[in-house]
Amino acid sequence: MLERTEYRRIEGGEDLEEIYRLRYKSYRAADMVSELPGHMVHDPLDDLPNCYRFAILIDGQLVSTIRIHHVNSANPVSPSTTVYGDVLNPRIAAGETFIDPSRFAADPDWSQIYPQIPYLTLRLAGMACFHFDAPYCLSTIQEDHTGFYRRIYMSEQIGGVRSYPGLNYPVVLYQANVHAIEERSFARYPFFKSTRMEQRLLFDSPVNGDTAPLTVIPTARFFDRAA
Repeated sequence: MLERTEYRRIEGGEDLEEIYRLRYKSYRAADMVSELPGHMVHDPLDDLPNCYRFAILIDGQLVSTIRIHHVNSANPVSPSTTVYGDVLNPRIAAGETFIDPSRFAADPDWSQIYPQIPYLTLRLAGMACFHFDAPYCLSTIQEDHTGFYRRIYMSEQIGGVRSYPGLNYPVVLYQANVHAIEERSFARYPFFKSTRMEQRLLFDSPVNGDTAPLTVIPTARFFDRAA
């Protein structure tokens, strides 16, 4: 499946509207949000300098999207800190850094065909942890989804049930220690591996007038041969 997958970092224009519409389609299908006149889901956190928005395509078709915030003392705002600031802000002030993935949305039609979509999408969060050397990955999620994060990422709950603005369900806060589970995760799920080049292409900003790559091909199958 990785050979048929492409990642695209979205900066603006029609592509941005397309992933906002996909969020709405996915969330309405699960009754996660109320009806919105523009049929798009977005908020001011999408426009923060520490936010990275992605589209995931299989065979050229948009199947899912996710956004990722790199949280540190210079950029302390993210979805999880908005709801759990009392839990996270003291740690950020003490110098800890986090990756905070949110707005995961999968096309409900394609999800029936490709059950691998959550793994392909959340692979980006792990890459961000290694690229930015952030040891912790946060998950502000529905209680019904916590089993997946405990099983795949050995995540532990660090925040209780709270409301999240704009969502029709309560959330809880989980945390995965990425460095602690690195060896186990790569052994069980080798497709989570990535090269430094793939990480740079996805998360670094272009320099010297270069343009960002249109799409990035996953490199897990090349990992053992990469320099």
